[in-house]
Amino acid sequence: MKRSSFFITTTLFIAVLAMSSCSGRPKSVPTAFTDVTDSAMIFPDYRDVTIPPNIAPMNIKVSDDGATEFVVEIGSLVAGATADGKTDIDSTAWRQLLEQNKGKDIAVHVYAHRPAGWVRFLPYTLHVAEEPIDGFLSYRLIEPGYELYRQLGLYQRNLSNFDEAVIYENNRSFSDKDNHCVNCHNFQNYSTDRMLFHVRAAHGGTVIIEGNEAHKIAIKHDSIIAAGVYPSWHPTQALVAFSTNSTGQVFHMFHKEKIEVLDMASDLLLYDVEKNSVRHILRSSDALETFPCWAPDGSRLYYCSARCNEARADSLILRTVAKYDSLLYDIYSIPFDAATRTFGEPRLEVDASASGHSTSVPRISPDGKYLLYTQGDYGQFHIWHHSADLWVKRLANSDSYPLTAANSAEAESFHSWSSNGRWIAFASRRLDAAYSRVFIAYFDRDGRAHKAFLLPQRDPDFNTMLLKSFNVPELTKDAVKISTEKLNHIVYDTEAELASYEE
Repeated sequence: MKRSSFFITTTLFIAVLAMSSCSGRPKSVPTAFTDVTDSAMIFPDYRDVTIPPNIAPMNIKVSDDGATEFVVEIGSLVAGATADGKTDIDSTAWRQLLEQNKGKDIAVHVYAHRPAGWVRFLPYTLHVAEEPIDGFLSYRLIEPGYELYRQLGLYQRNLSNFDEAVIYENNRSFSDKDNHCVNCHNFQNYSTDRMLFHVRAAHGGTVIIEGNEAHKIAIKHDSIIAAGVYPSWHPTQALVAFSTNSTGQVFHMFHKEKIEVLDMASDLLLYDVEKNSVRHILRSSDALETFPCWAPDGSRLYYCSARCNEARADSLILRTVAKYDSLLYDIYSIPFDAATRTFGEPRLEVDASASGHSTSVPRISPDGKYLLYTQGDYGQFHIWHHSADLWVKRLANSDSYPLTAANSAEAESFHSWSSNGRWIAFASRRLDAAYSRVFIAYFDRDGRAHKAFLLPQRDPDFNTMLLKSFNVPELTKDAVKISTEKLNHIVYDTEAELASYEE
């Protein structure tokens, strides 16, 4: 796969990586050492995690004051480390090791050479699951700013190695003429055969991609609040559910959170790709409907809704801002008849507001058994909320509970299932409370999440040196087929086709 041409911070990082990789590495396990009762200080924390059998090598950085050499023994694989404690695991040996140990535990021993000699720390284990994760992960990389749309893009990572491809990047420097945002990439049924993303500001529209072809459409009508926002492809039909939102952001002066992103109004839309037409699914003046998501069989549409109890008016903005922490979203679903393309009556699925909480981003597991969502103290833009955790509901018996082993003290936000339902990829701010990184957790057949692990990188310091947030991680079974050059042409050189509105 084509490597992405990152921005200057990443270029400098790669240069540092190249220099550090020239250091010598011990090639074998020490023959003489002293066992110590301490656990090794490693980053990322891969202790006792469950991993897919097709994941990229899980390199670590070992820290130990005074140590000059390190060796990491992963089962039968020996990974020497540079003087700064970083491993660079041989990818071929790693793949063989995981293949031989599906469903088994691999013991990991870490050795450090101190002035008095070699020591071996307490071991930890890697449990290799039987089930693989989907081969590709797509995400947006964005600086956590609030005003400019420059230097961001959509990328796709091959999870079995460290290859990363550019899907689309915007302009590299600020330009009034070309400045634009890209967001909300979404795929139909874990395949890149049908996908989309939005372009905001200059060259605006929604880019609809089918295989190697693409075109840009615009959703605009007097009865529609704004262009389509959060998308969800129907699993089998050429239909997309969107929310349409009037969104604003406000900043706190005295609060532990940095920012609030608020909807002043929001409805749900159904877009027909083949007819290039759009119509309302839900439109109300006293509720805020957002984050639509289809059930895996396409028979129901799930979404979040909050009662605003206010008529839509300019003064609503001030009233919404004033009561930001009492705006609580519940999860509903609405039945869909594919033959007639009609919707039935809404049904309450998660009554979070009854306990003083709020939900966002409902996602149904591929087997239809679990509803995964984020729950926080209030609001729906949980990427900034320390209280945000991952929760699931068992749809068979309505039992809801947090995924405690996967959660942290910081914000867990956007998430997606793997196509086999055994893995969850999600954004978390747990490392520093400032940047979102991708974490992956195993979800077992009993409905329990296991300890989450950070997306592996060739250099363990990559996630802390790259000053961008990973946003909207989406798993797919295949790589994006359309070229970046063709998408550049669609965005810059074509006009958006206006979708017709159906009453």
